Amino acid sequence: MSDYDVPAGIDVLRVFCGPDGRHGNALGVVRDGRDHPDRASRQELARRLGFSETVFVDDPERGHLEIYTPGLRLPFAGHPLVGAAWLLDLEILELEVGEVFARQDGEFSWITARPEWAPPRTLEQYGSAAEVEALTGPPPGEGWLYVWAWEDEAAGRIRARAFPRRGDGIVEDEATGAAALLLSDRLNRALNIRQGRGSQILTAPAPDGTVEIGGRVVLASQG
Repeated sequence: MSDYDVPAGIDVLRVFCGPDGRHGNALGVVRDGRDHPDRASRQELARRLGFSETVFVDDPERGHLEIYTPGLRLPFAGHPLVGAAWLLDLEILELEVGEVFARQDGEFSWITARPEWAPPRTLEQYGSAAEVEALTGPPPGEGWLYVWAWEDEAAGRIRARAFPRRGDGIVEDEATGAAALLLSDRLNRALNIRQGRGSQILTAPAPDGTVEIGGRVVLASQG
């Protein structure tokens, strides 16, 4: 199903767009989760939509929501929360992992999260951005892989690509907030990440161990 061929009641966003407003990771947002009240129906819709993640909003005022990939439910994910916070215009989102604080800063939307909330990722550093660019598909192996290299280490600029390798039809993830969160925490510095075809993710670690994740959000289609 394309970004624009979605049922009524579902908004499609592009999260972590580049400076030119292009690219970003597609996100489906079901604004009334009561239309899909159980996990089985939510999982089926997420599978049918085929986005890397789909958000189901159970309480738009309190920001209570659930996140699904085409194959499983996630307790936390970066680009769905940045997108949902922007769409719902909320300062707090409620997840089973805890409260996620959000803010708007000009063209960027931000969330604050803890590294331990993020699902496990293998973060593999390559020798150059050109090596990351040259990949024609997922490297051999199993499990979620985030490959990255410095574009400009002094400036904190990184080139990255993400390969879920989980067999749900998502060969490459265009922009991955959770992996950016983990990398920023590992390196203990703010990052400006160019991922996928041209998406941009910003991060900023804080002294309390949290990391802010930010990017641009665009409404691609309103259902």
